[in-house]
Amino acid sequence: MTERTYADRPIYTVTRLTADIKALLEERFPFVWVVGEISNFRIPASRHYYFTLKDASARIGGVMFRGQNRNLKFLPEDGMTVTGLGRISVYEPRGTYQIIFEYLEPSGLGALQAAFDQLKNRLSGEGLFDESHKKPIPFLPRTIGLVTSRTGAVVHDILNVLDRRFPNLRVEIHPVKVQGEGAGEEIAGAVAAVNRRGRADVIILARGGGSLEDLAAFNSERVARAIFASEIPIISAVGHETDVTIADFVADRRAPTPSAAAELAVPVKAELIRTCGNLTAALASRLRRHLTDRRRLLDGTLKRLVHPRRRLADLLLRVDDLTARLNRGMDNALRRKQERFLWRRDRLLTIRPSGRIRRLKERLGDRRRELALQFRGYLAHRRSRLQDLTTRLSGLDPTAVLGRGYSIARALPEGTVIRDADAVDIDGRLHITLARGALICRVEEKDLS
Repeated sequence: MTERTYADRPIYTVTRLTADIKALLEERFPFVWVVGEISNFRIPASRHYYFTLKDASARIGGVMFRGQNRNLKFLPEDGMTVTGLGRISVYEPRGTYQIIFEYLEPSGLGALQAAFDQLKNRLSGEGLFDESHKKPIPFLPRTIGLVTSRTGAVVHDILNVLDRRFPNLRVEIHPVKVQGEGAGEEIAGAVAAVNRRGRADVIILARGGGSLEDLAAFNSERVARAIFASEIPIISAVGHETDVTIADFVADRRAPTPSAAAELAVPVKAELIRTCGNLTAALASRLRRHLTDRRRLLDGTLKRLVHPRRRLADLLLRVDDLTARLNRGMDNALRRKQERFLWRRDRLLTIRPSGRIRRLKERLGDRRRELALQFRGYLAHRRSRLQDLTTRLSGLDPTAVLGRGYSIARALPEGTVIRDADAVDIDGRLHITLARGALICRVEEKDLS
């Protein structure tokens, strides 16, 4: 509502003025792209994102509601430079303007992410990430090589964890730049230097969290190849648990945080001492129990032992008893053999071989005479049969018929036997078989009567 006083000059209420400014800004800047650095980032219970976007000369408030920020692939944090699309709005109760963002991305993330993916695929194809190249982390290292920034909370966190878990452990710190120009060269050189010294049993490579730009040194090929070439096992503890770098893939072990890397590197000394004490006590207890069992067994064995003289006397008595049993057994066996011999001798005398041989000779003579008689009868029968067959065969002999004046005529040149005068032609040639010899004739005339 506008009130008009003092010569009709327009006078605005605060509400009306703020509303007009809000309408003007939202109409003039419906959607804008803005780039800047995040600060004062916070997430209240509503899960909306509130932060300030600033550059070298100015700052502006920003908000991203839960419906939009759930689609982000990253979590914004202080110090991160982002580019976002949003609309200008005025928060009327406070009279402040802000940008309501619909979309955010880390500045330069597209190029860095592409480089990260390309290097990751190439090194993976070369086998730098293969499990077969991973070296085991020693159970109890004597010296730990620590490659990290000289300043910051990381080195103090790792040292505190190591001192808490295993006091008086030797730690060699190799301070390096962990971001910015030349950081990759320093990290690779420090890893190589720890290997040249040869004192460390394991290396912890660590830094705090950060954006993709901040972790660029740990995504460099030089650092990756230095880690792969290290003869000493390396634990990578770069950033927070959600941060993933090329160094994590190449390292022999990845820890979610630097403190977790220290826990992976060494066991708890107090637990080892307690375990050793428990094992020592258990070993002593088992040894005592074993000795007690052996003593009990020895006592039982001693009670069962017999004096050698008494044992010898028992054995002599046993030998005498066995000797007597052996003699009795031999006498009994000999007597049984004698009785069997006499029985067989008496039986043999009753069955003399000479009488049996005489009877068999007599039977043999009878069988020979019987066989000769049967054989002569068989021969006479066979001779009679042979003569009968010979007579019958002679009667069937064609030469015998020829001898009575008959002949056999065959046509030439076929040689077929002629049984009918019609079977030959006039002037046909014939072969006439006689009782003695043969004739070759020619037909001059046929008599068919």
